[in-house]
Formats: sequence, structure tokens, C-alpha cells
Amino acid sequence: MGRAGMMLWALAAACLAGVSGDEFSILRSPQSVVFRDGSWPIPGDRIPDIAALSMGFSVEEDLSWPGLAVGDIFHRPRATVLVTVKGVDKLAMPKDGISYPVENAVPFSLDSVANAIHTLFSEETPVVLQLAPSEERVYMVGKANSVFEDLSVTLRQLRNRLFQDNSILSSIPLNSLSRNNEVDLLFLSELQVLHDISSLLSRHKHLAKDHSPDLYSLELAGLEEIGKRYGEDSQQFKDASQILADSLQKFADEMYNLYGGNAVVEVVTAKTFDASLVRKSRSVLQTAEMRIVLPEWIYKAESTTCYKTMP
Repeated sequence: MGRAGMMLWALAAACLAGVSGDEFSILRSPQSVVFRDGSWPIPGDRIPDIAALSMGFSVEEDLSWPGLAVGDIFHRPRATVLVTVKGVDKLAMPKDGISYPVENAVPFSLDSVANAIHTLFSEETPVVLQLAPSEERVYMVGKANSVFEDLSVTLRQLRNRLFQDNSILSSIPLNSLSRNNEVDLLFLSELQVLHDISSLLSRHKHLAKDHSPDLYSLELAGLEEIGKRYGEDSQQFKDASQILADSLQKFADEMYNLYGGNAVVEVVTAKTFDASLVRKSRSVLQTAEMRIVLPEWIYKAESTTCYKTMP
């Protein structure tokens, strides 16, 4: 992008300042993926394209956003981890990272990136995990099925996991939060999931060293429920926000280290998502006609595991 283009983006950023406090933050990234320090807004519906481009995939619609540089095209990250936090526009992270304002935060998914990984690396062992604990939604592809088969994914499993001997309740200061309140337990159970993902992956470190890229997409709604229950000016919401920020940074550092410093860890914080602004989803692959087949789609219910072949 030329100097004139950069100036136009800077002008747009200045015009949008204060319109939306939602953020797209980079907690950790390898040297091969270069995020420039600046205040360029990123359209909410293009966040999946940022994930795709940083992994070395192409996208159908050009993204002339100056925040992501070309980087080293011959060395792509082994993993991308994207955590979406609902109910807050920004978090005070313990480490200085790079953040960009999000313009028009809309619901999004990384399905197209997951499809691309499975299609292009079907003969290898990619790990694809997409999880929304509070909604009991989980999607696994490849080796994620065996690595994370013991991951708690239903609300009952999540609650039971919290009261096991090795849970985070023994190490996280609750402050004003209570282990006797269901809303607080939902929030804490999401933090438990973060801990368990990095813990389970640490037992299968060889998967973080293969040549196929891995993808983790996590959606956290516990903080939003804390805000609804106690109010955003409450001590509970303030404590939960700080606990979440610390837990996310710890999770980012652990995942980054498990992948030998070759992982991108990103966080999207959004007060609300505007579903009316959602555009038709785009494929991450250049060939739009390409038929993508995921042979295994798993939804783990309370007592059964269902397998479905997607067309």
C-alpha cells in the first residue's frame, strides 16, 4: 500500500475513533507474521480473512488493510488461536500487544478457514477445534478428536469439572465472585476450558510440531452474563474482567510456547454483535466452485456422540 493509501486509512481511523470501542488484539505472533502498530479499523466481517491471510491462505476479496504486512510467505504459523469475548469492548491485558478498532462487529465464524485446512491437509494431521462452551457447541476435525475427546463441553460437564481436585478454583483468586452462583460458575468454567485445552495439547506436543496448520476458535460469553447479572459497574464485573484478561494472556503464552513460538493468538472483544450487518459468507479458497467435504463433523451431546457427513 502506498503512502497515499496509508494516509487515507489513517484519516478513516481518525473519523471512526470513538464510534466503536470493540477491539481486535494480537496477544502473540511469530516473526513470520507481521502486524503493524497502528489504529486502522478492521471491518468485523473481515476478521476471518485476517486469520486466513496470516496462515498463508488466499481470500476471494482483496483486503487492503495496512495492519497486516506480507511477512514471510515461506514460513507460515503452525497454529492460529482466535478467542472471541462477548459483552465487553476491550480488556486491560497484562502485556502490551497490538490492538485495532473493530468497525461494525458482526457474528462471524472461521468455518471457511477450517474447511480450507481440512481440504488442503486432509492427508496429514491438522487440529481444528471450534468451541462455544456456554452454548454447548463444539466442532472438531482431524486429530482434535483424539486430543480433546475428554474436554468438557456440556454445561453439566463444565460444572462438574470445576469441582475436581485439579481445577482452576484452587489457583485463581475469585475476589468478589462466588463458587455458589451459577452465573459465576459459567464464567469460571470457560476459564477452565482454556486451561484444559493447553493442558491436553501439552500431552500431545508432537501435533504442534507437524507440518499441517492447526486452528482454534473459541467463543466466550461468561463475562457478558456476569454483566447482565450484576451490572457492568459492579465489583463482580470488574473482577471478572481482570481475571479473564490474565487468563487469556496465560493461555496465549502457553499456546505460543507449545507451538515453539510459531502461533498467532488473537482476541476479539465486542460489546454486542450486530447480526443485521452480516454479509454472505465467502470461501477462503480462490476457487469458489471447489466442493469442500468434511468427512467428520462431531457434536458431543451429553450422552452421545453424533457423526454427520457434510455435503
